[in-house]
Amino acid sequence: MDLLNTLVDKGLRRELPTREEALAVLATSDDDLLDVVAAAGKVRRQWFGRRVKLNYLVNLKSGLCPEDCSYCSQRLGSKAGILKYTWLKPDEASKAAAAGVAGGAKRVCLVASGRGPTDRDVDRVTKTIEAIKEQNEGVEVCACLGLLSDGQADRLRSAGADAYNHNLNTSEETYGAITTTHTYADRVETVQQAQAAGLSACSGLIAGMGESDKDLVDVVFALRDLDPDSVPVNFLIPFEGTPLAKEWNLTPQRCLRILAMVRFICPDVEVRLAGGREVHLRSMQPLALHLVNSIFLGDYLTSEGQAGQTDLDMIADAGFEVEGQGTTTLPRHRADALSGGGCGSQAAAPEAAGATGCGSHEASGGGCGPCGGHGEPEPATVADAGQSVPAGAARTDLVAVRRRGAGTDLAPNA
Repeated sequence: MDLLNTLVDKGLRRELPTREEALAVLATSDDDLLDVVAAAGKVRRQWFGRRVKLNYLVNLKSGLCPEDCSYCSQRLGSKAGILKYTWLKPDEASKAAAAGVAGGAKRVCLVASGRGPTDRDVDRVTKTIEAIKEQNEGVEVCACLGLLSDGQADRLRSAGADAYNHNLNTSEETYGAITTTHTYADRVETVQQAQAAGLSACSGLIAGMGESDKDLVDVVFALRDLDPDSVPVNFLIPFEGTPLAKEWNLTPQRCLRILAMVRFICPDVEVRLAGGREVHLRSMQPLALHLVNSIFLGDYLTSEGQAGQTDLDMIADAGFEVEGQGTTTLPRHRADALSGGGCGSQAAAPEAAGATGCGSHEASGGGCGPCGGHGEPEPATVADAGQSVPAGAARTDLVAVRRRGAGTDLAPNA
């Protein structure tokens, strides 16, 4: 296809595609899907080789959020059966982080529900960052605490945080239909505050909330303009008890086209496969590794992921390798720009395909916190398990609330 050849050429030069070209990727047929994946895979390998960075989520505070984000199981008024608890102590959070690091995670993502941290909350998180760094040599720490106030990003950076995550989630045009308690502009400002403090910015989206192709392209172009180092792509997990519980709009093929579109627009940026991959990509997850260069290991915030060892087996079986502590996630021009405070010129030479690359976060895909009681996990389904599903149709029987790991007495599955 001429379209794909054009997009590959642009991606290898870090040249932005047109909106029309991005929309055309989303409009490709299932017959062309493998060609789309192969084309975007060439761009992925140019900048990140066959490396996959592993990230691990630790939910520091779960539930009881005053914001009304429609996708979130922790939102104001949510009836989702998630675990609710206040701040984990630094040693508890560090122990949780160690489980992910032991499973191969290079970055630990510290998340807390709420509109944004108070100064006292930042004090708590700085102690947690220090504990994790002290006990896990070489680990990267990304904080995701909501909207930041003046000076808070600097304090997190001084405590040793490497990155800050705050997702745009959807297009500016439709943001008000998803959330009313804060604005799209508030989110943009927080990402910019993190960047100004010298933190690696992580900002992404949630697909599957009923948005149009235009909305998806608009939010990814907006992210490209913000120039984060990491773009997590979440797929909505429609939790019962949230306003979007009926939004089952995604198929594996649709998810792969979305990931390919993101890769073409953000060729040299870490693209992370985040919340909802198990629910919506299912057996086609290995194909997504040709498009993304980063995933979350194990469980998410309020939903279960597949077992950590299954993730590791999937990466190896697909012919990819886990990125180690001694490698650098981003291509050299982006890594140098981050350390030097610039943002890299379009003329910068690409790093060799065999060099290193990857990572950052706010992955929820359907919520921001861990979950669950004690005892055996009880999957919370939204349809009868084992139902007959037409080929290519969305499955609605796969949502399981997380009931292990941080905030519980059960070991995580990392």
